[in-house]
Amino acid sequence: MKYYLIAGEASGDLHGANLMKELKAQDPEATFRFWGGDLMEAVGGTLVKHYRDLAFMGFVEVLFNLRTILKNISFCKKDIESFNPDAIIFIDYPGFNLRIAKWAKQQKIATHYYISPQIWAWKENRIKVIKRDVDHMYVILPFEKEFYENKHDFPVHFVGHPLIDEIAQRTQVDPASFKTQHQLDDRPIIALLPGSRKQEISKMLKVMLSVVEDFSEFQFVIAGAPSQDASFYKPFLKKQNVHLLLNKTYDLLSISHAALVTSGTATLETALYKVPQVVCYKGSRISYEIAKRVINLDYISLVNLILDKEAVTELIQTDFTTKRLKEELTNILDDYNRAVLFLDYYDLEQKLGGKGASKKTAQLIIEAL
Repeated sequence: MKYYLIAGEASGDLHGANLMKELKAQDPEATFRFWGGDLMEAVGGTLVKHYRDLAFMGFVEVLFNLRTILKNISFCKKDIESFNPDAIIFIDYPGFNLRIAKWAKQQKIATHYYISPQIWAWKENRIKVIKRDVDHMYVILPFEKEFYENKHDFPVHFVGHPLIDEIAQRTQVDPASFKTQHQLDDRPIIALLPGSRKQEISKMLKVMLSVVEDFSEFQFVIAGAPSQDASFYKPFLKKQNVHLLLNKTYDLLSISHAALVTSGTATLETALYKVPQVVCYKGSRISYEIAKRVINLDYISLVNLILDKEAVTELIQTDFTTKRLKEELTNILDDYNRAVLFLDYYDLEQKLGGKGASKKTAQLIIEAL
């Protein structure tokens, strides 16, 4: 079978790569062409466009890059037509993918959506185009199945969360040798996960690094995004007691004592590694004001959304200050608070449904074809 996959972000690249491995295991004749990143490319097939050239964040940024986005959509349609796949697999990235899905449906190409657009958070009216243009939906969050089936009468498959598999299959890191290898000292580590896009990283690190001097008994390590070069982070390493590790996020989390994390998939990754965290987010003022009016959620982190309570503290926009961050970091270093959070993390993992998300999804796609 010929599969065309479209992932527009780092997390999509990770999940896309694992899905491709399972498709190859179950369909030895599988051929791939895809939009994604280095992880998908390593599995095999043809990388058409890298996600680092596709990621535009926020309403204003999308507007400024609209011409590029429209060109990419046009190019993608022609590329799919030339490849003539048996199925297209969309991985999140809804602004782009739903436009391609509409066209693909008209071309009578099977459309499979892995990792649902977050229409339960905003743009719920997208359910109309999903029901019209998506043949098969595979969801990874437990509440999404109820949302689609009970509220919108659209059958979906809950396959569990692929991060559980990704973390379970990784080799355990020895803290002492890891620190020696990366020129870190013996002090406990506070990991900084500032996001993957340049504008996002710059905003987040400015505040995250402002508390470094107040916690000298710890060492701070920035988890560099795979989409960015080391040179981009150089201005942020002028403070003492701040280090950078590129492409080592999971290894870093596995030995970290606490973390400051930009809202997104990273909050869930941090929780699955059982690392106490403070969730942070700050966007452009205009984008934030627009988002505030269209997003109808009590929380922004996946941890709190899945648990349906504020298990981890969220510092959003004007709350994301040096003073508040110092207070909340102090809280998660307290032994009692950590113990409570570990119990919440255990509940979270139970709700996510266990191992096998990529395998289940690959099997369902092949069965459908």
